[in-house]
Amino acid sequence: MKHILAPLMLCAAIGAVPATAAAEPATAAQLATMAKRFAPAELKADTSQLSKGDRAAIVKLIEAAKIIDTLQLRQRWAGNDALWVALQKDNSALGRARQDAFWLNKGPWSGLDDNQSFMPAEYAGIKIPAKKPAGANFYPENASKAALEGWMNALPAAQKSEAQWFFTVIRSDRDGKFKSVKYSDEYRPDLEKLARLLREAAASTDNASLKKFLTLRADAFLSNDYLASDFAWMDLDSPVDITIGPYETYNDELFGYKAAFEAYVSIRDNKETQKLNFFGKHLQELEDNLPLDKQYRNPKVGAIAPMVVVNQVYGAGDGNMGVQTAAYNLPNDERVIRERGSKRVMLKNVQEAKFESTLKPISKLVLRPQDQKDLDFDSFFTHILAHEIMHGLGPHHTKQGGKESTPRQDLKDTYSTIEEAKADITGLWALGYMMDKGLLKDTLGQGAAAERKLYNTFLASSFRTLHFGLTSSHARGMAIQVNYLLDKGAFVANGDGTFSVDFKKIKQGVIDLDREFLTIEATGDYARAKAMMAKYVVIRPEVQKALDRLKQSVPNDIRPAFVTAASLTK
Repeated sequence: MKHILAPLMLCAAIGAVPATAAAEPATAAQLATMAKRFAPAELKADTSQLSKGDRAAIVKLIEAAKIIDTLQLRQRWAGNDALWVALQKDNSALGRARQDAFWLNKGPWSGLDDNQSFMPAEYAGIKIPAKKPAGANFYPENASKAALEGWMNALPAAQKSEAQWFFTVIRSDRDGKFKSVKYSDEYRPDLEKLARLLREAAASTDNASLKKFLTLRADAFLSNDYLASDFAWMDLDSPVDITIGPYETYNDELFGYKAAFEAYVSIRDNKETQKLNFFGKHLQELEDNLPLDKQYRNPKVGAIAPMVVVNQVYGAGDGNMGVQTAAYNLPNDERVIRERGSKRVMLKNVQEAKFESTLKPISKLVLRPQDQKDLDFDSFFTHILAHEIMHGLGPHHTKQGGKESTPRQDLKDTYSTIEEAKADITGLWALGYMMDKGLLKDTLGQGAAAERKLYNTFLASSFRTLHFGLTSSHARGMAIQVNYLLDKGAFVANGDGTFSVDFKKIKQGVIDLDREFLTIEATGDYARAKAMMAKYVVIRPEVQKALDRLKQSVPNDIRPAFVTAASLTK
């Protein structure tokens, strides 16, 4: 059924092809229409305060980030390298449109269209799957999930852990048997180039913490042991802010184990960062009051994790693909999280661009006229921060059959969706909790007016996320939230096609849903997670009508132009 419906989704998205021709590759005009779903946005950052050494370092880091694009292309699909070379030989209108779509999506599949291909089934002798392979290029091309799972489960504990580790790929040996291969071996030539550039950047900067991180991360690329450099990244306190390496596992839709390469080269915004420090004072209080059975709460949250606001200079790999990241919470290594928590990085200039280009026009279509005045950037910005903080709170280890485990391992392919939804709704709960305690009066205010801004902004923002389609973990998690809150009456679908918040029901609805997510993770209940997703990861008719209106006039997201990076690297 998916192979029948998904091309129709692509057809609807590009709005130009009749259903009978939906399986045909997109034309240049259709690709141009698809491209309009991303509003151009110039990303700028103030470099005037950088030292001479930091300016030299940031140029090297931008150069390194471009290698990250190459690595992530290869991870996303085995045929990407060859296809990209072939595409660049075609300078016709269609060829240029395909190049543009390929680079936006980092492959021949449209992320906003259920990862369906916009290319012909074969191009320049390269066979292109109709849909992005679930296992990307982390596993043998034709290996089934059942076969891989059976192989992993039969391994001794240490080998199984390596097979499921972030930084290994699974390959077939000459006899057709599966084997684990370290990233440091699989991607050696490119990682050697990366290590060299990071060491050159380290030699240029006069900031000790940046020098330490870059040196350790260069070592990690070649040793495949990222732990020491992850701790150094947690301690990074530098005008030049850099995140580079394999991190997020969203591209591995088969198991959610394997990390994709990404890079964010940014400049620290010290003024905005200082405003966020108050959250660090309340992490244990929030953990102690989570809507979760006390036995599952962490009695000692890790040391206060750093939170920084930056303005992005350049993004690459998984950090610049399709829908843009507005904030991230890393590392994902549970060993770091247990000891130190995780670091939250807020991309302020990206958030501002999204708010202006997408959320403002969305609010005028999905909120009632009397509620549109409540749309508020500070509420939008602070909820993203709270979302990232909540990744670090809540359950991070479980016990299955008396053995230590983690929610990520227990929930397998459902984990990313459940975790993103948990972070969203727990963040909303946390802001409501802190408002009630008067802790946000200097940031968001308090009382009915502040609550109206918070919940109405969240409601409008939920449509911005669903506007992307259900191909990402974030969007699937948002579908659960919206449908659950509609069922609880906390969100209301009005007769005129708009939506509103029932302020008598919203707080309890948030608490009930949050308890469900947190309990699923605390118990590692895979069946319960699957059942929740089966029930709620859908677009219901009243929501679809609103999304259809958005398609006609609202961009799904932004497409950044890194103007500061271009200026620095002239």
